[in-house]
Amino acid sequence: MERSSTIGYILIFFLFLGFWFFNKDNVQQLENQDSTSEITSSNRDSSQFTNNEDIVIKDSFEKLTKIEEKLFTLKNSLLSVDFSNIGGIPKVVNLLDYKNYDSSDLLLIDTNQLQFEYSIPLSNGNVINTSKVEFEQIQSEENSVSYKYSYNGADIIQTYTLKPKSYNLDYFVKFNGFNNTISPNNRYAEITWKSEIQKLEKTAKDERPVTSVYYKYASDDDIDYLSETKDDDETLTSNVQWISFKQKFFNHTLINQNNFKEEGIFLESLEPEEESEAYVKKLSAKLFIPIETNDVVESMSWYFGPNHYPTLKVQNIGLQKIIPLGWGIFGWVNKGLVIPIFNWLNNYFSNYGLIILLLTLIIKLGLFFPMYKVYKSSAKMRLLKPELDEIKERTKGDAQKAQQEQMKLYKQAGVSPLGGCLPQLIQMPILFAMFRFFPASIELRQKELWWADDLSSYDSIFDFPNGFEIPFYGDHVSLFTLMMTVVTILFTYMNSQNSGQMVGPMKTVMYVMPIMFLGFFNNYAAALSFYYFLSTCITIVQNVVIRKFVIDEDKLHLQIQESKKKKVVIKKSNLQKRLENMAKKRGVDPYSGKAKKKK
Repeated sequence: MERSSTIGYILIFFLFLGFWFFNKDNVQQLENQDSTSEITSSNRDSSQFTNNEDIVIKDSFEKLTKIEEKLFTLKNSLLSVDFSNIGGIPKVVNLLDYKNYDSSDLLLIDTNQLQFEYSIPLSNGNVINTSKVEFEQIQSEENSVSYKYSYNGADIIQTYTLKPKSYNLDYFVKFNGFNNTISPNNRYAEITWKSEIQKLEKTAKDERPVTSVYYKYASDDDIDYLSETKDDDETLTSNVQWISFKQKFFNHTLINQNNFKEEGIFLESLEPEEESEAYVKKLSAKLFIPIETNDVVESMSWYFGPNHYPTLKVQNIGLQKIIPLGWGIFGWVNKGLVIPIFNWLNNYFSNYGLIILLLTLIIKLGLFFPMYKVYKSSAKMRLLKPELDEIKERTKGDAQKAQQEQMKLYKQAGVSPLGGCLPQLIQMPILFAMFRFFPASIELRQKELWWADDLSSYDSIFDFPNGFEIPFYGDHVSLFTLMMTVVTILFTYMNSQNSGQMVGPMKTVMYVMPIMFLGFFNNYAAALSFYYFLSTCITIVQNVVIRKFVIDEDKLHLQIQESKKKKVVIKKSNLQKRLENMAKKRGVDPYSGKAKKKK
């Protein structure tokens, strides 16, 4: 491997390192707002909501103690939702096509995990909290159910409709007759939505860094989110189309067809006080719906389902952007190249080890021509090495002259010393794209390959006892990561033997890189390490095949000698000319840097 190729690899490594750290929290979150100035509006006082949120009208509270909870189930081929007459809300949500890590039913929402209530301030100073009152089931069909709560001539009607083969639950809420009942200073119903996110994967520690509240402004095509790595909250000041409680592979999202309007939308994400497997995070949102007129109807829908790119994309609201496929060109590579190829292969093959192998081969085939340029440039530099060594020996102590003669030799031979660098950089978007694609692919969730029981998470052949953990490595040994590291070191050794140009610090760096990657990838998805292992193995085979059967070095050497016979004029750049003129004016030889002798 020529020096330029080595430089390319080193550059990729440091860019990779920066990319890894950058993506730990790549969107800087806004600072917390001062609680004394959160919401001010002429037609509502949010402090009343806070102060009175536990107040319930007396007769309803007395009834609550005698309420017998009744559940009603809507079900299609993908989703089963149990509704409670207390609050008239979804109580349990079961995703039928998926299982927990322990093979139990995957309950995206379990009993008492979800709090969703409307707080309505009344003119008499009390507040109706819908989570504490009984709703009457007034209508039920195979795919639809309605709940009603009445107070002093005012009604709240909630209607849910579950379509066939859909993760969407249509949700309509109607506020009727509240214009004469609500407080004149508060013309809004406040929605309090809280969810204690339960562990659905191997460890809560694995899920926690990718769980948070995501949202989309109505006027913006892009999305935003609270910090995934620390406690965070934010008060929004613009209309919002949807809010999503996003986990590693699943989410439940509330979508408002008319947008959530007005200032004062408050979002919060809280981690457990201590490292715990009891739950992942506590996510919450406060929203407002105007109810100052009769027959107010809010048309909304719930999405309870997987973070599956095609499934989310058909929602046509940008919900697929919650999947962390990478920013900029890396995301484009995933969405435009990797995902279509992967989905196409997934239609024909069920073995994901084979799918990853075929995906790797297709990508390598597409990169064959630019990589052939690398191999050819490397061969030319290897053939020129004796002459380059002769120039170094002959021009000892005169670095500028040595550089000039080397450049002349490169020009004569038709070789660019940076010829191998650009093709290496072409691979960088794909390397980074795969770094984001495999850990985020729900298709790989709970898919086995040899000793790995879940390709979307790390594989382990040995877990350290008694909670022992090696810093920057982890508490287990990933065999796929070890395999990737070994073949990378082998690849580095083969290149160093072929080129003979890696010496000193450069050689050390090239061998240290795989060791550092060993720590990075030990806790990443097994599919990612498996892909890099296959990619490096294929690259080694390509190197051997091209050198043995494609590139005729004897013929290439003759071509170089013929090129050297041609007269070459090395043009000086404008900058070089200016520097030489400045040196001459100072009485300094522009080539040696020594003062000219006076005649």
